[in-house]
Amino acid sequence: MDMADLIKPDQVLYLRGSNKMQILQELARRASKATGMPVQTLLDALTAREALGSTGIGEGIAVPHAKIAGLGRFFALFARLEKPINFDAIDGEPVDLLFLLLIPATADKDHLAALACVARRLREPDVTKRLRANTEPAALYEMLSATPGSAKPG
Repeated sequence: MDMADLIKPDQVLYLRGSNKMQILQELARRASKATGMPVQTLLDALTAREALGSTGIGEGIAVPHAKIAGLGRFFALFARLEKPINFDAIDGEPVDLLFLLLIPATADKDHLAALACVARRLREPDVTKRLRANTEPAALYEMLSATPGSAKPG
């Protein structure tokens, strides 16, 4: 699985928000429009997952994710935040790069491949540096979807 399988150009955002819940609500709202799933269903699943432990994986990155009953396919959103926010990340650092991943409840181990793909991409220091230097969604998409090691300077 690669990033182009997970995310499309219109699923990349530059967002403003002041706290974790506000950002999760906005991501759920936008995901709801794209998937047809109720906002509250998405938000409840995301907050339930966060209650198990933060999806803030460190170095300013969070990968909020949840399995969703009735979702027919994987759905993703990438958000570059205007200002970092507290996300209760494992390293205690604020988060400014978020990759939302909604997973069909019927997905077996495919969700692990999707999460690994996202984590690998966002753990590339050169990629995260360029993502943080950009605010234009089209440029952010190009950086995310480029073949690893070949991302264009931004």
